[in-house]
Amino acid sequence: MTSFEEIKQLIYNGQVQEAIAQLDKQIERQPLAPPVGPIDEAYYLRGNAYRKMGDWQRALNDYQLAIDNNPSSPALQARKMVIDILNFYHKDMYNQ
Repeated sequence: MTSFEEIKQLIYNGQVQEAIAQLDKQIERQPLAPPVGPIDEAYYLRGNAYRKMGDWQRALNDYQLAIDNNPSSPALQARKMVIDILNFYHKDMYNQ
């Protein structure tokens, strides 16, 4: 099983698909076996991976799951930042 530190390195190095695959495995086994780390951190990291890919909706969904599991998760700030970024976009500018 990959540790969260290793997964953070994967995300940092741009290997987001591999990071997501590892996090999916950890999240799937959560109800059946003790996790490597808190489940909220797995959701937070997967949200970071999706954000890096530009998949804003999945990032927001995972940040919300992290917040639901731990209201003081760093996902709270990350979710706010993603919403601020999305609110900043001027969608009409993309059609020029």
